Amino acid sequence: MNVWAVANQKGGVGKTTTAVSLGGLLARRGARVLLVDLDPHGSLSSYFGHDPELPDGSVYDLFMDGPSEAGSRQLVSKTAVEGLSLIPACTAMATLDRQLGTRQGKGLILQRALKGLTADYDHVLLDCPPMLGVLMVNALAACNMLLIPVQTEYLALRGLERMLRTVQMVLRSRPGDLPCHIVPTMFDRRTRACLDALEDLRKHHGECLWPGEIPLDTRFREASRQGQPLTVVHPWSRGSQAYRQLLGYLLEEHEDVAQGGGV
Repeated sequence: MNVWAVANQKGGVGKTTTAVSLGGLLARRGARVLLVDLDPHGSLSSYFGHDPELPDGSVYDLFMDGPSEAGSRQLVSKTAVEGLSLIPACTAMATLDRQLGTRQGKGLILQRALKGLTADYDHVLLDCPPMLGVLMVNALAACNMLLIPVQTEYLALRGLERMLRTVQMVLRSRPGDLPCHIVPTMFDRRTRACLDALEDLRKHHGECLWPGEIPLDTRFREASRQGQPLTVVHPWSRGSQAYRQLLGYLLEEHEDVAQGGGV
């Protein structure tokens, strides 16, 4: 089972859109896909009609009750997309750092929970919160690939530097390598700011930068209102085609990961 974390320590850069779009594409290919909302704001959960203020089984329960195969399965909800499931978030997740305190092994709770679901899913996509804490640490410990969406604008580039420092810190205590790909998002080639930001990414992070870009596409908003991935409702839109190229690149670059490995 492949576990991909979608993370950045800046909000509004396209993390949820990336998780939803790639999840929808994988499901259309016939894969069994699980989305896990690790952000207390619950954008991914809201996308599929769940209210983070009114949880009925969420990631919070997984962390508080401890990982178990039966418990993890009970938290999974179906979405309207065949082959695409979700473990939703709730706002109480914002208290996990305080509640878990110094509990031993708290950074590996998610990894252990996902091991119990290995037979159920081919791919798991983790939508991470925009801050360093127990949820982000769990995601980086559990995943076998990291995607960092970065909006092509100046402030987002500064957020990227913080994220890369966090990754390096976590990797010191994590065995093995972690493939990392920076994904430029919200790109508008008509604006100088976007072009300059993309050039900066190529100059300073070319070794882990996906060579494509996710463009601005108003249909992303339309798809979110329908509670469906854009790659499902408008498969030939500009945004969908870009995410299709990204997925093809990831699967080709990491054929060993695509065929297995991970949790």
